[in-house]
Amino acid sequence: MCLGAKHIYCKIEKKPGGKITVYARPLARLIEQLQRLPGVGPKSAQRLALHILKRPEAEVEALAQALIDAKKQVGLCQVCFHLSADPVCEICRHPQRDNSTICVVADSRDLIALEKTREYKGKYHVLGGVISPMDGIGPEQLTIQALVRRVSGQKPQEVILAISPSIEGETTTLYIAQLLKPFTKVTRIAFGLPVGGDLEYADELTLARALEGRRELD
Repeated sequence: MCLGAKHIYCKIEKKPGGKITVYARPLARLIEQLQRLPGVGPKSAQRLALHILKRPEAEVEALAQALIDAKKQVGLCQVCFHLSADPVCEICRHPQRDNSTICVVADSRDLIALEKTREYKGKYHVLGGVISPMDGIGPEQLTIQALVRRVSGQKPQEVILAISPSIEGETTTLYIAQLLKPFTKVTRIAFGLPVGGDLEYADELTLARALEGRRELD
């Protein structure tokens, strides 16, 4: 039953062969694109799409513009490779951050999780992933060489490896440790996570204790 020209179910379209799709083509495309986001399944994508259609046009345009601006304006810090709208991110520029320690993380999500603990006051280095031969990711696809150059040049007192304890994470941790040991003390955080657990999903107290309990790698 049609409930008005603007009602979604008035836009049911008949495909060749008699099959009917419930979604208008533009709505179907929106749902399809939303499903590409991590953690968003078909039902969640449908719910988000229908919610967006109910919002005022100005809100939808603001959302679309925010997506475009973020994609165009946010890049990587030239020093630590964290997400940044400036050539050098705010953490690297901050005069009160401790230059004597560098915490190495796989990606910016892990950096954000550690920052939320408010326990770590040093600098960071974002690898852009972990070594994973099965996925075609080797050391050369990550920022490992940039890290080695940074450590050998700046000579920090300690490099903390804060990489999730998956098989790939362990491989990456051990590989980096061997490269950096000639230049500085290398430690790893103590995990209260199961093997394969993601750093970004750990609670703030667990991460704070992991930082406090870090140990030197042999």
